[in-house]
Amino acid sequence: MQIITDFDYTVILALVAKYGLRLFFSLLIFFIGKWIVARICSLLQKVIYKAKIDELIASFIINSSKTILLIVVIIAALANLGIETTSFVAMLGAIGLGIGMAFKDSFGNIGAGILIVFFRPFKIGDSVDIGGHIGVASELNLFSTCVITADGKSVIIPNQQVMNGKIINFSLTPTRRIDLLFSVDYKDDLKLAKEIIINVAEQNKLILKEPAPSVSVAALGAHSIDLIAKVWVLNEDYAKVNSDMLESVKIEFDNAGISIPYPQLVTHHIYDQKEESEL
Repeated sequence: MQIITDFDYTVILALVAKYGLRLFFSLLIFFIGKWIVARICSLLQKVIYKAKIDELIASFIINSSKTILLIVVIIAALANLGIETTSFVAMLGAIGLGIGMAFKDSFGNIGAGILIVFFRPFKIGDSVDIGGHIGVASELNLFSTCVITADGKSVIIPNQQVMNGKIINFSLTPTRRIDLLFSVDYKDDLKLAKEIIINVAEQNKLILKEPAPSVSVAALGAHSIDLIAKVWVLNEDYAKVNSDMLESVKIEFDNAGISIPYPQLVTHHIYDQKEESEL
């Protein structure tokens, strides 16, 4: 076995020193740049909020700026490693069509985010229903919208789905109507049931006097008469009034002897005369 004795290790050490330093400084550029980006975004956030810009627009500007600045930092770090960023950009341009096809949904989300900022179907803090997800709009960035549900879940919805779907904004008007369905038995006093519901509504201080609460017959069902009560409340009182009305009406129905019927299943046992004689 031949042993190499005249190998020049200084060449390897020189290469390690050269590229090791480049790697070190590239990492330094990345982490320092990331820190600077965080500081710039923090300063930008203070300026935007002091200027009292709409929170939806502010959220979009801050998140977009952070993404763009981080891309600049990454390109600077790659350039320090010796990677030709001009060639890199040219390569991206050459395969731009392929990238566009692969990331068409992401680009669509960016475009949809811009449309949301422009048309403003909702604001940060609004109570919304987006694609069946009910909650409070908490954030808008380049790619998605975040909704916080009543049970504390963060639902991340792609901006394209937000724009292409149905958006219900409960906060555009200060008040909201609650529709409550109550069922009473056919044998019970219908007028008394309606009076009880109206009295409960009038005693609830959170229910608005105008428009006045109303109760009407919604349907004559197979097992019950269905009454629909309509009351108006402030947006922030919706959930509490909804729950309080259901509980209070049930208690008053019980006190007045008004029953809430439920479907009953009646079974019949049929047997022939031979079985009867054996019994």
